[in-house]
Amino acid sequence: MIDILIIGSGAAGLSLALEVADHAKVTILSKNTLDCCNTKYAQGGISAVLGADDSLDSHVADTIDAGAGLCNKEIVEFTVSQGPERIAWLIEQGMPFTQVSDNKGNVNYHLTREGGHSHRRVIHAADATGKAIISTLTAKVKAHPNIQVLEYHIIIDLITGTKIGLSTSRCLGAYVLNLTTNKIVALQASFVVLATGGAGEAYLYTSNPDVATGDGIAMAWRAGCRVANMEFIQFHPTCLYHPKAKSFLISEAVRGEGGKLLLPDTSHFMQDFDPRGELAPRDIVARAIDHEMKRLGCEHVLLDISHKSEKFIIEHFPNIYHRCMALGYDMANQPIPVVPAAHYTCGGVMTDRCGRTDVEGLYAIGEVASTGLHGANRMASNSLLECLVFAHTASVDILSKLKSVAPPPKLPSWDESRVTDSDEEVVVSHNWDELRRFMWDYVGIVRTSKRLQRAKSRVDLLQNEIYEYYSNFRVSNDLIELRNLTLVADLIIRSAQQRHESRGLHYTLDYPNKKPVAQNTILTP
Repeated sequence: MIDILIIGSGAAGLSLALEVADHAKVTILSKNTLDCCNTKYAQGGISAVLGADDSLDSHVADTIDAGAGLCNKEIVEFTVSQGPERIAWLIEQGMPFTQVSDNKGNVNYHLTREGGHSHRRVIHAADATGKAIISTLTAKVKAHPNIQVLEYHIIIDLITGTKIGLSTSRCLGAYVLNLTTNKIVALQASFVVLATGGAGEAYLYTSNPDVATGDGIAMAWRAGCRVANMEFIQFHPTCLYHPKAKSFLISEAVRGEGGKLLLPDTSHFMQDFDPRGELAPRDIVARAIDHEMKRLGCEHVLLDISHKSEKFIIEHFPNIYHRCMALGYDMANQPIPVVPAAHYTCGGVMTDRCGRTDVEGLYAIGEVASTGLHGANRMASNSLLECLVFAHTASVDILSKLKSVAPPPKLPSWDESRVTDSDEEVVVSHNWDELRRFMWDYVGIVRTSKRLQRAKSRVDLLQNEIYEYYSNFRVSNDLIELRNLTLVADLIIRSAQQRHESRGLHYTLDYPNKKPVAQNTILTP
């Protein structure tokens, strides 16, 4: 019997596991290796008020401004207020944040500035903060006797009482496919926590790893949870443009430290779109790049920080520098080509400040959740802050209830009696490609009502095909992910169709203005 089943192994899931493990039996499921997650690829850092010239009010104001008026102010204030304490907890775990010495020989943590921030408040580990977080937390998780790690396991679906004929709608566990043995088991748990990340793989070009297929959002929806603000998909403005780079992210901190965006003729353009130039929020920068690429018919723009010394660049961005060099770009002496790519799912499963969803016993934390923090656009480096804060609040809430949960009934085994092995795997791969292409073309950085309707017609056909396929053949990793991703794409499209304005990350040519009152888009199963 599992006390707490955590689905996902990024910063949110690992943090929660460590916070509860001294008092509960924990199992963490990962679709791949434990370190294969979005967090690992986060370069910039974690935003928190740590500088003497900064303030909580300033961080709150910057977050709400970036969120285009749609943030929940109470949640923003609560999250920001928890920042310093959560950073201290991470340091206690052994997190190696970058330090610098001042003129008097005092050593402090180095803070950088990113788009949307009015102060330097992003604490980081060089330009590979996410990798350092995962390395630090993974070591602690593997050493804890109360934490079981199951790698290469993918959830097929959550199990609720109503799904198995009981009167309760409580989440009781999940059906899990072991990708090594291809066996399906039912895992019982007193509490289930979704920490599955976002859905960047719904788009043709994304900075996310292949595991970001919206699994948690889809599973929660099928279990009866509401979702909110799914139309707000953040496109990171600067991914390296190279056929072998697989959308390698160029950190926002490069612009924070003085990097300039240029057209192919090396002229500047960001000041034409926003007085903050390169330090405008991501939605504005991505839209500006998209506009210029379409206007000029070019495949990319340029990012130039070569006016800084090679020593400065290597010290601040060692991983980015060496990755670019390996691909033939010397960022210390030349501009590098960049393009926008799908990066972050700002909406998700609706939760409260403790991570509780609409289904009893089911929690959602991190990118999979819609807490009200990000509104219509996430400000840079607030995502890892959200992971740490809500992992903590969820852990406190779960532990307060753990002893009072009644043992769940025995769960029925997965039924494969009426399915066969597929001889048409090409259907899955074809549908996967079609989905990602029409989402990029019709539900991307700039939208129209006609494009959205085209996307809706296509996603409806795909869902019908996938339902028939899922009903008749044995499940596989690709089929499970495609089923989830297609459902999430449908939720994105439906949400976008309901928003008749342009706000934050949702920009439509048919409704270019912002409505006077900001409202959430909430979908109910």
